[in-house]
Amino acid sequence: MSKLRYLTSGESHGQGLTVIVEGMPADLEISENYIEHQMTRRQKGYGSGGRMKIEKDKALIKSGVRHGKTLGSPIALWIENKDFENWNEAMSIEEVPVDVDKKVFTKVVPGHADFPGALKYNQTDLRNILERASARETASRVAAGSIARKFLEFFGVSIHSRVISIGSKSSQNLNYEKIDWEFIENSEVRANDLDSEAKFKKEIDLAKSQRTTVGGIFQIITYGVPVGLGSHVHWDRKLDGQIGQSILSINAVKGVEIGNGFENTTKKGKEVHDVIIPDKNNIKNFKHISNHAGGIEGGMTNGEPIIVNVAIKPIATMTKPLPSVDINTGEIVEATYNRSDICQVSRACPIGESMIALTLANSFLEKFGGDSMLEIQTNYTSFIKTHKKFGSK
Repeated sequence: MSKLRYLTSGESHGQGLTVIVEGMPADLEISENYIEHQMTRRQKGYGSGGRMKIEKDKALIKSGVRHGKTLGSPIALWIENKDFENWNEAMSIEEVPVDVDKKVFTKVVPGHADFPGALKYNQTDLRNILERASARETASRVAAGSIARKFLEFFGVSIHSRVISIGSKSSQNLNYEKIDWEFIENSEVRANDLDSEAKFKKEIDLAKSQRTTVGGIFQIITYGVPVGLGSHVHWDRKLDGQIGQSILSINAVKGVEIGNGFENTTKKGKEVHDVIIPDKNNIKNFKHISNHAGGIEGGMTNGEPIIVNVAIKPIATMTKPLPSVDINTGEIVEATYNRSDICQVSRACPIGESMIALTLANSFLEKFGGDSMLEIQTNYTSFIKTHKKFGSK
């Protein structure tokens, strides 16, 4: 069983989203302001749709925290949907009169969850599927991930992300030594530099003019991760497998790469594997002179930055809809347009960061577990000290 787990509940146009985080130790400092800051990052992005003009996401802490510190008990969060006031009858919990507009949805959107979901759950109103399948749910993940991120920050772990391609346009400046994260945070497309920013915006504008959508690739880099998270001994304990599952669970994500995974297949072994040399200034007494593996070898962290590349497809809902079918009549129709983003790649970055935070925090607790921050810190410090016996004889 996982040391850290979370549950989310709620529909896109329902009253709001509920989050429960279980497994956080006592005495972690956390605040609603900290969580709100991370959730605000999810709402920014060039090419965003109209929903973000309505919502101002804020997670209210309902339990599990007292006087600014966690209690070790489950943490409950509540995120209100401001847009519910426009949907209070259509999304009513109770039955409504037959003359009420229930906003029934029967025209399948190609590429969305509504078709397989309707057949799986025997639903003739696709709204019963798309309300939960909506990316609105990811606000819950960012809220939960914010708590995991705060936990990791206590131990010197930091998580960042940048967009490396939009559509056919890619960033040409992908160095890993001196990344200007402040520039990226202020970029509307989370680009690495001005040239990439201009190219990405142009690609999004082109998609908008063509009444379609565009996807891309973003990259998550995590620094300060200790050696030994994950394990080689069982398939389900391999950290890269856990990261893959968590990232692939994000809406519209269709591919995950650890380090230079795909590029490495075109090279010889001598160009791929990361050579290790002694380094007395390094906490491990060693260092890798490259990081093609992306910080994970044999399912375990090796102390180098964890690099994860994420491929996210274009959003299924378009202002010029594709041909489709009516789920009930079988009639050939035009898919219905729902308000959505033209490009969600930059907005997906904080979601990806949150999934990495939740995955790493769970692995961290498995390795250094305890019921309080002090106990975990003691275990962590003791483990780090053991590194010094290696390479010193």
